[in-house]
Amino acid sequence: MSKKIKIEDIVKYRIPGSLCYSPDGKLLAFQVTSADKEQKEYRTSVFISRDGEAAKQVTWDLDSSVVGWKDETHLIINRKSQDDQFLTSLYLLDVNGGEASPWIQLQFRMIEIKKINDNRFVLSGLIDANNPNLYKAGKAEILNYQKKKKDEADYQVVDEAPFWMNGSGFTNKLRTALFLVDIVDGESKLRRLTAPFFRTVSFCVDGNDIYYSGHSFRRKDVRVDKVFCYHTETGLTENVYSKKDHGISGLFTIDHQLYALATDYMKYGLNQTRSIVRVDYNSLDEVFIPEVSLSNRVISDTVHGAGKQNAVIGSSYLTLATIEDHNAIFEFDNSFNCKKIWEESGMADSMAVCTDKIAICYQDWQNLCEIYEMNREGSGMRKISFLNDDFISDRYVARPYPVDYVSEDNKLRGWVLLPYEYDPEKKYPAVLDIHGGPRATYGETFFHEMQVWAADGYIVMFTNIRGSDGRGDAFADIRGKYGDVDYHNLMDFTDAVLYEYPSVDTDRICVTGGSYGGFMTNWIIGHTNRFCCAASQRSISNWISKTFISDIGLYFNPDQNGADGPFDFETLWNHSPLKYAKGAKTPTLFIHSDEDYRCPLPEGIQMMEALAVQNIETRLVIFRKENHELSRSGKPNHRIRRLTEITDWFNKHTK
Repeated sequence: MSKKIKIEDIVKYRIPGSLCYSPDGKLLAFQVTSADKEQKEYRTSVFISRDGEAAKQVTWDLDSSVVGWKDETHLIINRKSQDDQFLTSLYLLDVNGGEASPWIQLQFRMIEIKKINDNRFVLSGLIDANNPNLYKAGKAEILNYQKKKKDEADYQVVDEAPFWMNGSGFTNKLRTALFLVDIVDGESKLRRLTAPFFRTVSFCVDGNDIYYSGHSFRRKDVRVDKVFCYHTETGLTENVYSKKDHGISGLFTIDHQLYALATDYMKYGLNQTRSIVRVDYNSLDEVFIPEVSLSNRVISDTVHGAGKQNAVIGSSYLTLATIEDHNAIFEFDNSFNCKKIWEESGMADSMAVCTDKIAICYQDWQNLCEIYEMNREGSGMRKISFLNDDFISDRYVARPYPVDYVSEDNKLRGWVLLPYEYDPEKKYPAVLDIHGGPRATYGETFFHEMQVWAADGYIVMFTNIRGSDGRGDAFADIRGKYGDVDYHNLMDFTDAVLYEYPSVDTDRICVTGGSYGGFMTNWIIGHTNRFCCAASQRSISNWISKTFISDIGLYFNPDQNGADGPFDFETLWNHSPLKYAKGAKTPTLFIHSDEDYRCPLPEGIQMMEALAVQNIETRLVIFRKENHELSRSGKPNHRIRRLTEITDWFNKHTK
């Protein structure tokens, strides 16, 4: 008999990511993240597959992550620094054997590094714009700087908008700088290429030239970028695109021609899909206008999102894409003719490409994420990692059964997971689970929390409503319609499930969701009493307050609500669940993190107190030192507690 999946099983999963091939394509390196429940943290190890063979672990004692390849036999890894003066410690691991040796140590947190030649690299990293040359300082000066920061730890001074970012903490005056790194006699010599207040968005290498996009700001961040070229041979910087009219990211070159992903935000606002553009002097020419997102937008709570989603090989550009509820790989030639070379249900979280192979992190509904390789043409997919096979082999995994329905003149799809030992003649409680975004999409992929509830006797319902990804910008565009078309879609989906599965007990249906899903949960309890209880996670209750405290509030909130800027309080309030909280009757649990700067803690507090003042059963659980990613990458013990709180709340009101 199969075993049930339990809440605490979340710490048993081993999650791969950061795939990269060696320059000759013979070796595939990737990292694997595992939970250390006793230490309440995660540890990362490095694995390598040789010529398509089953991958083997190559680091054990080092808590290290994969950065990239220096050459065919030396892998660059980033390990936790043993010296407090360094925030990034890069090591070289000889894949033919031996200990990892120190390579480059930095007094800032590195974000990305790319190779120019054997002795020259370019990297991006975080700097303090008020002290941009700290990287040049000696150990004594660095220790003095760190002591000053420690002495000032009880105080926080901010003067920018935004002044914090989810997952990064306070970011006031922090900028992503670009550095040239030369290796001379085994020593690294750094030179900063960007101005102190410049924020680098993207960069790529073409021969001896470095292209980069980004923007400068001092008081308020902006959403448009310029493009520059730094010529390493002359030391000169050239303006390539200086107009302030596009967001420009994802730089790459094919045959020495620069391309990028760019948007003018004009037709569909901030969520508009970026086109592939050819970048010439003050010119952006669209070479491909995508009908779907050129990235993975399928969600799960068992992947960490580490790794790349596109690559250039020869004269071809390859990228992941999201088609309705699953992923594909698109290949473009140098004329940007598009060919779909791979497509499967489930999700591909990241990829790597070499001349004759493609590797992906992939999972479907019955298997956790593993590494697969396929031929360069996208055929012959085969599994080369077996990280979670022993765990999943004897577990009951509920299969997603599709439920097609029509709502607001849209043909939509959802799914149900049936309970362990399901009997259609019995009555079951149910959970409606609403995804965040809203520009994300559910697929037929493993979702731990849903499997826990199915194992616990619930019929689990989930769907992709208007606003979801995978069906193009027009379908995803619900600006000014939050709480309208999406709410009706969810109610129609619930009705469709009840029609197809009369075994659902209509008096025992729970509702939950996080982020945008938390917004919808808050909205639902203010507009209907059909749910026996609710669990609102990292939610939104008041668009006015969120606008001025969220890391994305000043631009995202007015855009999504169809407001005339951040001071259009009437429009923002009309779309706020708090406005409709009076008269709500649904017992509601609120889950929030005190370092959630995307949907800050006051959003949960306001809605909880609006219920409490009406003597409605409610509960707020605050997770300290966690952020918006609690359910996906929070500390192992916190993820267990979160799901325990929600499941106990459901059980209390249904059993």
